[in-house]
Amino acid sequence: MAELGVAEVRAALLEDGSAHDVTTALLQDNASRPARGVFLAEQRCVVAGLPLAGCVFRTLEPDARLDTHIREGEWANAGTPLASVSASAGALLAGERVALNFLQHLAGVATLTRAAVDAVRGTGAQITHTRKTTPGLRALERYAVKLGGGVDNRASLADAVLWKDNHWMLLERAGLSLADALRRAPPGVPVIVEVENEAQLEQALAARVRHILIDNQPPDRVRRWVERAGPDVTTQASGGITLQNVRAYAAAGVSLISMGALTHSAPAVSIRFEIT
Repeated sequence: MAELGVAEVRAALLEDGSAHDVTTALLQDNASRPARGVFLAEQRCVVAGLPLAGCVFRTLEPDARLDTHIREGEWANAGTPLASVSASAGALLAGERVALNFLQHLAGVATLTRAAVDAVRGTGAQITHTRKTTPGLRALERYAVKLGGGVDNRASLADAVLWKDNHWMLLERAGLSLADALRRAPPGVPVIVEVENEAQLEQALAARVRHILIDNQPPDRVRRWVERAGPDVTTQASGGITLQNVRAYAAAGVSLISMGALTHSAPAVSIRFEIT
């Protein structure tokens, strides 16, 4: 995990001006004294991002040490110590905000994901993310989704063919069929086709597409389209799915449910850092 976040940590520290902390400089020699800090959860959450916090302080001071008190992906109650950091006082002060930013955001993503996973438990549906991620933080947010119990989706435009509404529009203007376009798909690359009406669904099935994404449809229509697609086709629901309605979509029989809110709308978890 630390290797995954090194570039992101360096960029965040540079953004925060950690090498030029004019406030901590006022402490003079006191900033070089050994100190210890602890991260404390202020609300119940799924823990995510502790290795990044360690990476923050080791980037500032190679001898800094982070001792975790709970595992990544576990629930932590309010008041639970998550990890302790030993480093100079100056390093703790320079890195605390960046470390907290990572922890609070990633724990928020993991916590929201776990709530969605719990909401569909027993249905057979799995929760996944979308590409609606924070620029520069996609790999970290995907990591947090997995800690929350979600599964991977395509990470980038290069990972799979995902035929969407604007592709349909341009295809229709060109007077081509979906099958014509998909014949040019690179061998071995997964093909996913998003459908928003029955005509698109029929084209996808006629083109022998094996992964259909049903977008922006009510659960009863999703159920009918899942039955039409049959058991040999992976079906996925997306669009307007929330914690309040996610179980209805799972009960409609889809294999996957993608929720953009996991990454673009997860509320940050309240975590504080205390130097002792």
